[in-house]
Amino acid sequence: MKPETGTDTLINAITHRTAVIGVVGLGYVGLSNALVFAEAGFRVVGLDIEPDRVALINRGESHLEHVSGAAVAEQVRAQRLTATTDFAAVSSLDCVLVCVPTPVRHGGAEPQPDLSHVRAAAEAIAPGLRPGCLVVLESTTYAGTTEDVLRPLLETGGLVAGRDFLLSYAPERIDPGNRQFAVSAIPRVVSGSGPGCREAVHALYSQVFDSVRPVSSIRAAEVSKLFENTFRWVNIGLVNELKTMCDRMGLDVWEILDAAGTKPFGFLPFSPGPGVGGHCIPVDPYYLAWNARQVGMEARFVSLAGQVNSSMPGYVVQRTAEALRERDKELTGARVLVAGVAYKRDVDDIRESPSLEIIRLLGRQGADVDYYDPHVPQLPERAVGPDPVKSRTCYAGLAAEYDAVLILVDHSDIDWEQFMAGATLVVDTRNVIERLPQLGVPVVKG
Repeated sequence: MKPETGTDTLINAITHRTAVIGVVGLGYVGLSNALVFAEAGFRVVGLDIEPDRVALINRGESHLEHVSGAAVAEQVRAQRLTATTDFAAVSSLDCVLVCVPTPVRHGGAEPQPDLSHVRAAAEAIAPGLRPGCLVVLESTTYAGTTEDVLRPLLETGGLVAGRDFLLSYAPERIDPGNRQFAVSAIPRVVSGSGPGCREAVHALYSQVFDSVRPVSSIRAAEVSKLFENTFRWVNIGLVNELKTMCDRMGLDVWEILDAAGTKPFGFLPFSPGPGVGGHCIPVDPYYLAWNARQVGMEARFVSLAGQVNSSMPGYVVQRTAEALRERDKELTGARVLVAGVAYKRDVDDIRESPSLEIIRLLGRQGADVDYYDPHVPQLPERAVGPDPVKSRTCYAGLAAEYDAVLILVDHSDIDWEQFMAGATLVVDTRNVIERLPQLGVPVVKG
């Protein structure tokens, strides 16, 4: 089969929306993609190794807070969305989107890329891959992964990329909890292993997304995604360092940021916080750093930002201990209530959340810690160590039961005025207090 002929056939099926789309991995990225393609009129088959997750989706339910269960149910009823654990279903697919995690391994001088999920997905797909199929990797990863890691594994099934099937890369862009952007409204970057692959992935994504930007090579697309997140990582590190500097100078960093933000050009605002969490921002910069080492360089900004950002949980605990001591109370034996354990506002995802490390550090110093998070009513077993942490519900007077309240996540659905009523000390890492009327509550901006 000539690539051009296969491309034309596939593009025709895509244009008429008769192409069957497979999505491997039905987590935060995969389920969102499966839903948006189904809503665009494609028949979508989701593939996942978790039977409970698959059963839930086939019942028309969502396991993710930011993905509407009603929307999933609608597509399941319309028979445009199904899910399975059987990877033999790959043989019925025209396009396969690979949306699996790309975490890091800890233990060395710096975190290292972990492509075990990508490899496992490729090995599961390869036996059923059929001629003319388009395979698109969406997972964020270092330059070279798609063509040097994914491609050889896919070709173990006997087909050759560019001749028998099409291979492309389209880095995911999803911001859970952000209601400002619909998934389909977020511009997408795509590329492929040659013109035919690039044309096919551009055609597919143009059916669903409002704006699609093709780039010259897969490696360019891979690095573009890494840079997006490294940009945030480095700038968050800078503003966190400014925060600690301002504390020593007796200045309010939030006032300074507000003043700097009045400049209408050459300035982008970033906010300090208790650390950096999630499956992207604290992970992806180390993939770029790995790429740098492969070409004999060191990604110094990545390392410096990592040192600052990883120090913030300890800094918050230090500020809390100092504030308690000023009130003749030691951290050891103090009752502390943590507000927010998700990695950011308005999500239920706790991956890499700095709140978890802060809870661990507080516990090691002898504090008695509970938490309140309307999005995470229960922490997984051993999420912060062997001892469970009690989850509280919000009511007027809750804060008064504690020696200190730590605001670590500024969820928009928390009634902060009610929550902080009666508090004897609030350590506010998110500047929540500035949005509220005068409460007469002692506040330390942590």
